[in-house]
Amino acid sequence: MEKTDNYMTADQGRRSFKIKDVPRLMVDTYKKWMASDPFKLSAIVAYYAILSLPALVVIILNIVGAVWGRDIVQGELLAEITKVLGQETAESIRLMMVDRGDEETGFFTATVGILVLLYGATGVFFQLQQALDTIWGVNLNEQDGILNIIKSRAKGFGFILIIGFLLLISFIATSLLSAFSNRLAEFLPASLIEFIFIIDIAISLIVIYMLFAALFKFLPSVYVRWKAVRVGAGLTTILFILGEVAMAYYFNTMEPGSTYGAAGSIILIMLWVSYSSLILFFGANFTRVYADAYYNEAHQLKTGIGFRRFQHFKKKEE
Repeated sequence: MEKTDNYMTADQGRRSFKIKDVPRLMVDTYKKWMASDPFKLSAIVAYYAILSLPALVVIILNIVGAVWGRDIVQGELLAEITKVLGQETAESIRLMMVDRGDEETGFFTATVGILVLLYGATGVFFQLQQALDTIWGVNLNEQDGILNIIKSRAKGFGFILIIGFLLLISFIATSLLSAFSNRLAEFLPASLIEFIFIIDIAISLIVIYMLFAALFKFLPSVYVRWKAVRVGAGLTTILFILGEVAMAYYFNTMEPGSTYGAAGSIILIMLWVSYSSLILFFGANFTRVYADAYYNEAHQLKTGIGFRRFQHFKKKEE
């Protein structure tokens, strides 16, 4: 009997992943990735990321800074940005973080300002959802309407809160490990200090993994099984870390931003977001290929006509 596109014969039903499936999974993922026009999608996301970045930075900084201290959070964020994008780009982002909370404004002006800030910050997530829906084969016309747009923006704000929460957890864990290692450095062997450093790296990886998992699970308009999400987020995290190291080396040695003069910082941010989006979309396509291969279920919208089918699949979740 011929094999179907879901890697199994018609009478085999669902089966588990096997190592020998990897080459075909990757080939199918690459084909779907290229068919989804990832460079166009990543360029769109990079453009909206630039528009959303000032508002996004301010909101996240205020959320995490309210708990952990604004100056501490700002310093940590700028240090990480400097590692990847360089000092000039970090300085440009620092200017976005300037606290204007002491400026006197009227109630109406302040309210409008907050709404504009939220609208701007959620723009990049709205575009990410559109891109992921394209990858999952959602008819975007089904998502038209004011109510769906409002829901998408609300979902985007939810992801801002998720990012803030994950950053907060990361800051707390990293600070505790740093304080622990500094205090006991005189008494602990060097090997144990290195082990603490490894734990710090592991925490960062877990935070990145959880963010990708949340994006793949909750941002698309279709129901995606957690099993497929976990595998897809794992692959995406590995590719993202490898790419981040390569991009940091490229930015810090070749200095591509210097070619563009005053606009260099913006170009570097767009390049980094565009690359990260390419990796994200590859991971999303892999998640779909994996789900199609091992679960063989139609991808139903979470709302509207497909809602009952979605609830049916959800009850069967592991």
